[in-house]
Amino acid sequence: MSQDILINWAPQETRVAVVEQGAVQEVHLERTLERGLVGNIYLGKVSRVLPGMQSAFIDIGLDRAAFLHVADLMPSISAKHTAPRDKTAAVAGGGDAGSANRVLTPDPVQPIERQIFEGQALMVQVLKDPIGTKGARLTAQISIAGRLLVFLPQDNHIGVSQKIPAAQREALRQRLLARTAMPDGSAAGGFILRTNAEDASDEELGEDIAYLRKTWQRIREAASRQPSASLLHEDLNLMQRVLRDLVSAQTQSIRIDSREQFGLLQAFAGEFMPDTAGKLQLYTGERPIFDLYSIDEEISRALSRRVDLKSGGYLVIDQTEALTTVDVNTGGFVGARNFDDTVFRTNLEAAQAIARQLRLRNLGGIVIVDFIDMVREDHREAVLTEFRKQLARDRVKTMTGGFSQLGLVEMTRKRTRESLAHMLSEPCPSCEGKGVVKTARSVCYDILREILREARAFSPREFRVVASPRVVELFLDEESQHLAGLSDFIGKPISLQSETSMTQEQYDIVLL
Repeated sequence: MSQDILINWAPQETRVAVVEQGAVQEVHLERTLERGLVGNIYLGKVSRVLPGMQSAFIDIGLDRAAFLHVADLMPSISAKHTAPRDKTAAVAGGGDAGSANRVLTPDPVQPIERQIFEGQALMVQVLKDPIGTKGARLTAQISIAGRLLVFLPQDNHIGVSQKIPAAQREALRQRLLARTAMPDGSAAGGFILRTNAEDASDEELGEDIAYLRKTWQRIREAASRQPSASLLHEDLNLMQRVLRDLVSAQTQSIRIDSREQFGLLQAFAGEFMPDTAGKLQLYTGERPIFDLYSIDEEISRALSRRVDLKSGGYLVIDQTEALTTVDVNTGGFVGARNFDDTVFRTNLEAAQAIARQLRLRNLGGIVIVDFIDMVREDHREAVLTEFRKQLARDRVKTMTGGFSQLGLVEMTRKRTRESLAHMLSEPCPSCEGKGVVKTARSVCYDILREILREARAFSPREFRVVASPRVVELFLDEESQHLAGLSDFIGKPISLQSETSMTQEQYDIVLL
């Protein structure tokens, strides 16, 4: 199926849309201030070793020193420098820094003070971004992710994801071993085959291996030139990941609306994936690039619970912490000759729409689909076949069961990143994510109970209720008799103050 990729770039945000047959199938976002440092590789400098904590602080050029625990040291790069008498830099993984390139293998249980020393240069990778007053968390065990593989340059291990069926793992491992062995039969770094490489061809594996080894060579060269506390490798940005992960033989064009970023992408593609470079196009049209396929409108609709179908039916999608539910409804669709055909046609269209919505919203984990009940077995099989056919177009791995005894279809979709809703929205401050708020009358009665509770504990001169305008209005009108009755009962005056900044459920009771 033909595919077009549109890239909308701005200094604050990059947005990518994957379009197939004129319809948006996927949306990817990356915001400049939220990128973080995870995956970045630095040539750090050991600023302090803490034997009591079996850890060290490493200067990588940030405001605060980063943290490295002894468990995250790589034996092959942890020098047997038992004292600071040997001050040569030790570059992780054997860079090109003179005597620093010695590959030394100490006892893995050796204390950290016998492995590294203050002033030592050390190649490290960020595991966790700085949070608050805490610095970044580091590892000296470098790994570089590709589309299909993870490269472990300091290891010779060949591994396969445990999520791939056991019967296929050994065959995949042998295929990968044959592709990664050097001419002399030795290994040059280790690899882990990722889950999405289960059906990869030898050619695709070879392209990923070449890309990862070339990236590692650039990092080693940078380590030999750069001073300590320098950034050696920044994890790929969204546009580069698009070229690495999303482009396939079906991709017809990759259009980007920034001349500067177009040039950078051309250089990146020319060096690492030349077959992709010819598909890059600079978009110079007057209309915003996302207007070509009404992508902004599609994003807005993807944040809604309800998805209307062309036939008149509709879906209701609810995303919870544990799972996502999809309910199919006929709505106003009555165009078929009889009710069974109406239900069948609605479910067929829903199967196509659900598969698209899962990709567009990037919904992962357990998904429960409640199709409209169908009497005929052949209708159920046809809907299930169509659903699986549409899901097969998804680059993210999915697993689908049949209809349960309750008429539900259970499926899973691998979580790869946050859903579109989590990236673009946050819980409503009024309902705090519940989706509903208490009625104004319910809040009035909460306030009356709270005043009675406070009156039994304290004896102020007056009670003042500060609440939203709608609650105060109700107290002045329909609930005025109850408010007056409570005032007489506790023997204290109760005054009202309207506060427009308060939500309907918020209120304060001030003791005067």
